[in-house]
Amino acid sequence: MQIHSHLQEKHFPNCSKIARQLEVSPKTIQRDIDFMRYRLGLPIEYDPLRFGFYYTEPVSSFPNIEVSEGEITALFVAQKALAQYKGTPFERPLRTAFRKITDGLTDRVSFSWSDLDRVISFRSAGTSPADLETFEAVSKAVLRSVEINFKYHKLRGREFELRLLRPYHLACLENQWYLFGHDLERGQLRTFALPRMRGVRLTSTRFHRPADFSIGKLLRGSFGAHSGKEKHVIKLQFDPFAARLVGERNWHESQRVEFKRNGSLLLTLELTGLEEIERWILSWGNHVTVLAPPELIKSVRDAASAIEALYKN
Repeated sequence: MQIHSHLQEKHFPNCSKIARQLEVSPKTIQRDIDFMRYRLGLPIEYDPLRFGFYYTEPVSSFPNIEVSEGEITALFVAQKALAQYKGTPFERPLRTAFRKITDGLTDRVSFSWSDLDRVISFRSAGTSPADLETFEAVSKAVLRSVEINFKYHKLRGREFELRLLRPYHLACLENQWYLFGHDLERGQLRTFALPRMRGVRLTSTRFHRPADFSIGKLLRGSFGAHSGKEKHVIKLQFDPFAARLVGERNWHESQRVEFKRNGSLLLTLELTGLEEIERWILSWGNHVTVLAPPELIKSVRDAASAIEALYKN
């Protein structure tokens, strides 16, 4: 739409100028212009004397995008899923983005949005109040492969620590945003929760993301955002009450589910970290028994004893 606007106003834009304005590569702009010319049928030509593109004939409006009602419904479901950010700094820009999209589709599809609103909804607990300024700085650094420095408050730390990082990936896991990258001072790949980051600043130092980096491989052994080096085989026995609830969902790609004759369920997982699975186990109360490994049995037993001590008085 911005390219279209420049062409309409006869600014004779070229790929380099638009690329700088939109902070993308000139090749991306060239692909967009090719799409507008060959897929949307817009009369775009290049003027070698003015070093820019122009419309060879009047264009009244930008072509609408043809979509089906099913695709609009999917878009609506995505919008409802994003309702988890209501009350956070993300709410306003998300609403604006969806309004721009839907405003351009109303002439092509006719059905009641209110009907969908009455039958589809999402509700999330424990959403992260990540600061929009932090998110924008971090996402920009990830996309540009630029080193950043910031202050970070570890979960068990007493004060903020200065960090210098090469950011590789940004992910939202269980309603929490995490940044994955190489900590230059510690020489290791580390995970950072955005709400615990302060004063993110982009440096002028560029880097190349390792070709073998894969967020899928990194999180393969985790039950959330954190993984370790040692592999553990987790065996959990759920009673009949919890068995159906656990059996109805996919908790991890390594899971194996075995239903017993008495209605109980044996869940087997292969993980490299125990802290996050321990918290999940405790959330099931007395409906689950840890069968393996021994270190997980001990940590859950110790946590249960500590909880019991809280209520003795």
